Amino acid sequence: MDYTTLGRTGLKASVAGLGCGGNARLGLQSGKSEAEAVALIQRALDLGVNVLDGAAAYKTEHVVGRAVKGRNRDKLILTTKASPRADGKLRPAQELVDSLDNTLRTMGQDYVDVFFFHGVPPDLYPKVRDELAPVLMREREKGKFRFIGVTETPPNDPIQAMSSQAAQDGIWDIIMMGFHMLNQKPRERLLPHVIKNNLGTLVMFVVRNIFSAPGRLQLEIKRKVDDGTLPDWLAKEKDPLSFLIHESGAQTLIDAAYRYARHEPGCNVILFGTSNIDHVQQNIESILRPPLPEADRQRLNELFGKAEGMGLDVPDRNQSIG
Repeated sequence: MDYTTLGRTGLKASVAGLGCGGNARLGLQSGKSEAEAVALIQRALDLGVNVLDGAAAYKTEHVVGRAVKGRNRDKLILTTKASPRADGKLRPAQELVDSLDNTLRTMGQDYVDVFFFHGVPPDLYPKVRDELAPVLMREREKGKFRFIGVTETPPNDPIQAMSSQAAQDGIWDIIMMGFHMLNQKPRERLLPHVIKNNLGTLVMFVVRNIFSAPGRLQLEIKRKVDDGTLPDWLAKEKDPLSFLIHESGAQTLIDAAYRYARHEPGCNVILFGTSNIDHVQQNIESILRPPLPEADRQRLNELFGKAEGMGLDVPDRNQSIG
């Protein structure tokens, strides 16, 4: 495993992080048992993963607690999240405090390393920053968590209005951002602020249905051809990303996607999720491989650098990716 410093937190994080929600929910979504989910987490830990990204909404935190019991806590980075909104309105701060407390009980932990405000929409961000964050920071002073962050809502904020502002506000330690090889706008809008202010990043949406669900890539490309963003010829290609797969390039599209995001400056931890324990090692191996050949990266950037909002689908509970 390779490790990196998670921004100004100083935390030494594995470059591969296990997402405990998303499409897979550690396999629970597809009928796997809790014992199998525990084994999947422990497989990732045995391979050097030390970032376990959780949230109250994932309903997997009890499994995470079981999986890390007896492990060296000082080497783990455990996260949780709580949504600041309900029915489109700001939740009372005490509800978020209660969520944090419940996470600690559920996981059997005295603290988590990162507390995130989960899926902050642009219209509520100022209130999250000015009203909710100060209340949660008082919980930090009690030792319940070490660092504070925000996560995007990529499908509902494709221009990254919230995170671009958050990266400049000085109160956040870590941002969870959506980025993948066909959704490159964060390179312009967000990552320069992240790098300048030395924020830690957890990168989500690296592998979505656009790379794994048959026909999804072609549909997304046609949509962008129709709105004039992509050249017409791309819609006629049966396999428009086939140039990435060759002996000195990527092994698969998913391999390419992990490697593209992993080596982007400002991207610290690449999150992956799976319901299949056999895929844990495969995903980690992709994240640890060298960058894509420069010619392939340049072609991706030339073709898709101006595209916006591609492949930012919300989790589909009927599919498991990775």
